[in-house]
Amino acid sequence: MLKNRLIPVLFIKDGFIVRSEAFKTHKIIGNVVNEVQRYSQWNVDELIYIDISSSGDFNSGRDDHKVPRVTNVLSALELLSKYTHMPLAFGGGIRDLETIKKYISAGADKIIVNTLIFEDPNILREAVSIYGSQAVICCIDYTYCGGAFEFFSNSGTVKQDCTPDQLVQRLEKIGCGEVMLHNIARDGAAEGFDEAGICELTNLMPMPVIICGGAGAVFDFEEIAAVQGISAVAAGNFFHFTENAYPRVKAKLKDKGFNYR
Repeated sequence: MLKNRLIPVLFIKDGFIVRSEAFKTHKIIGNVVNEVQRYSQWNVDELIYIDISSSGDFNSGRDDHKVPRVTNVLSALELLSKYTHMPLAFGGGIRDLETIKKYISAGADKIIVNTLIFEDPNILREAVSIYGSQAVICCIDYTYCGGAFEFFSNSGTVKQDCTPDQLVQRLEKIGCGEVMLHNIARDGAAEGFDEAGICELTNLMPMPVIICGGAGAVFDFEEIAAVQGISAVAAGNFFHFTENAYPRVKAKLKDKGFNYR
């Protein structure tokens, strides 16, 4: 039986790692090299990087601190791949096949996409045919309230008119290897994972599911790990700001008998 994964998520904005809250508030917390080195020391199962930069070019260097300079998304990805010895999934701003090719050539093992799911799924089908289904993760940004789902694209700014069943049909036609469920309302809120919504969507998905959004305590990981069909649990702020959070969560899940690496 395949073991489940525990995955840190890092958001990059203009070359820096930022703390994200509800897709709206972003506070700088560090540079890409320091963060990836810390997670490498913890031997994390995988890393997810999402680029949310406001423009294509930037300058994150600090000569006085000897921080490596990155000037665009590709240079950031190339730098990350040099310090990463675990699988690296990279997403953000992907709108065409050429960008997918550039990201994978620069060091990404997988790409994460959202907007193309709705605007041009044919591009993703072509990416799957070139790189294999395991290289494409479709990220579903959603909210769940009163038993009703709403799905979004374009960094949570465009609401998509589709039902969960229609969404699953779309994902099946794309042929992606994994689906990442990201609750926008829980992003950075530290209120726990959206168990009800996650259970409902996961039961519909024929492919492995990564969940993200809401972790605030070790118990949150224990609670959601019991949900059937989840192949990985991802978190951002909790791993950044809680001392030794990753190894503590991993040890707790194993102690509780959950099938994690």
